[in-house]
Amino acid sequence: MARLPQLAVFDLDYTLWPFWVDTHVEPPFHKSRDWSVRDSNEKIIRLYPEVPNVLEHLHGLGVSIAAASRTSEIQGANQLLELFNLTQYFAHKEIYPGCKVTHFERLQQKSGIPYSEMIFFDDEKRNIIDVSKLGVTCIHVQSEMSLHTLTKGLETFAKS
Repeated sequence: MARLPQLAVFDLDYTLWPFWVDTHVEPPFHKSRDWSVRDSNEKIIRLYPEVPNVLEHLHGLGVSIAAASRTSEIQGANQLLELFNLTQYFAHKEIYPGCKVTHFERLQQKSGIPYSEMIFFDDEKRNIIDVSKLGVTCIHVQSEMSLHTLTKGLETFAKS
């Protein structure tokens, strides 16, 4: 079995879902009668399709999972994780404006996991550059988080 990370960290906007939670949608969010997640304007909100499978797969492998987001819409982001039934997967959540490096410093302190045992998925190149300087294996998510991106990321981690 290839070496696995102890902690997989995910950005939220344009990594787990196709929007910026602080600009493209209107909190508060809710589940409607048809079980869809909607914003306050009744606009349907979706995750990228493979995200639940990605998180379930990592969970099944025994890898801890964390969220790291710089959004200013902290309540809305947490609410969406809950409405999409994803909170069960996240051992740690660092969701607040600022630098991704700060998120990782706090994740490292809380989890006790060294940076070299972490993998990070994010759509923004600048975050990848900043966080990789800590020694974290960083994967640039170029379209959406998928099982293919996860597999490629885990292969990259195993070689690191």
